[in-house]
Amino acid sequence: KTISKSDFGLIRVIGQFNLGFIIGCLHNDLYIIDQHASDEKFNFETLQATSVITSQPLIRPKCLDLSVSEELVAMEYPKVLKKNGFEVTVDDSQPPGRRLKLTRQPFVDHTLFDVNDLEEIISKLSENPNRIIRCSKAERVFASRACRKSIMIGDPLSLNQMRKIVAGLGTIKQPWNCPHGRPTMRHLIDLDAL
Repeated sequence: KTISKSDFGLIRVIGQFNLGFIIGCLHNDLYIIDQHASDEKFNFETLQATSVITSQPLIRPKCLDLSVSEELVAMEYPKVLKKNGFEVTVDDSQPPGRRLKLTRQPFVDHTLFDVNDLEEIISKLSENPNRIIRCSKAERVFASRACRKSIMIGDPLSLNQMRKIVAGLGTIKQPWNCPHGRPTMRHLIDLDAL
């Protein structure tokens, strides 16, 4: 069955199964929704969108060796770099490709980020500047944080909590899988087929 994001607001929550799954009905179709994967995905996308990664200053700024196009992308999106914990300064006396100096880099949850992470962000910015940009290392940190703060399998939920989880899926960009790849929901049965 095909379901769209707008359908999440129409799902009628029936109850909880096995302290791990929400059973919901849309039209004549029954769905099973993984309560942990769904809450985790909502928390992950919220962290991705709202978190500003803390950074630490470098004792000695590091001269970056970038292609001219990479350098231009980095110069065009300093706010995105800063949101990811990277800060650069421009030295116009240097030749193109060597004008940027890294002055701050991220350090989060005992994870040190480096120039490879900055280059990944720049690459993602050049491909699609209109979406939330994070390097893979930051995505792993956010996935871990989202997992730890989410409702767990085994947690009993009230009807309102279940409704909130299901409705939350309709508000995020990619509600279909948790950050670790588990599906958030599955179609169980078409009730008309019974």
